[in-house]
Amino acid sequence: MRHLFKLDPAKVLPDGAVDRLVRSGTDGFIIGGSDGLQVGAVQALFRSFATWDLPVFMEVSDEAMVMPGASEYLIPMVLNTTDVEWLLGAHHRIVKQYGDFIPWPHVLVEGYCILNPDAKAANLAKANTNLTEGDVAAYASIAENMLQLPIFYVEYSGVFGDKRMLQAARSELVNTKLWYGGGIRTVAQAREMAEIADVIIVGNVLYEDFEQALETASAIR
Repeated sequence: MRHLFKLDPAKVLPDGAVDRLVRSGTDGFIIGGSDGLQVGAVQALFRSFATWDLPVFMEVSDEAMVMPGASEYLIPMVLNTTDVEWLLGAHHRIVKQYGDFIPWPHVLVEGYCILNPDAKAANLAKANTNLTEGDVAAYASIAENMLQLPIFYVEYSGVFGDKRMLQAARSELVNTKLWYGGGIRTVAQAREMAEIADVIIVGNVLYEDFEQALETASAIR
């Protein structure tokens, strides 16, 4: 797996988008968002992609994202948060309420490191984005060695990130996969970050320049 499209239930894709996306060469889809999540919109988006032979990951950042049938459930844990709510607080509540129904073999925890101070996700999660390369490397090492997470996600959410930060994370990871998301709008940017990250995630450009977004899927084969 090298490329994923991230779909926001609060936004509208162009007509005919689903068929073109599943045939684009992408490895799968993440359904997730940070605000404006409605259960009906989440379910409709999931049903549009669930019938195709590509994995659909549900990123459970809100109770609206709790629904059966996904290939995997991604649980974000914001490692650089200043609020325990986004480290384990919300997780504890959801497990307490839905624990008997959680398909644990299909749950993957993402260790997020959010680095764009202006992103909604950074504000929501109260992330400390004033980090050095050494800070990012340390968070990556925690994800790999202390928490043994399957995914370390460097997130710039809307802006193209600093390769040095991504490389700092890369230097610490062996078993934990490095995912990158943020500001990928061109084939060149997709290839640049794919040289370092195991998986790149393309999101916002789907709603800004759909044709350009499609090109990123085949750019890193």
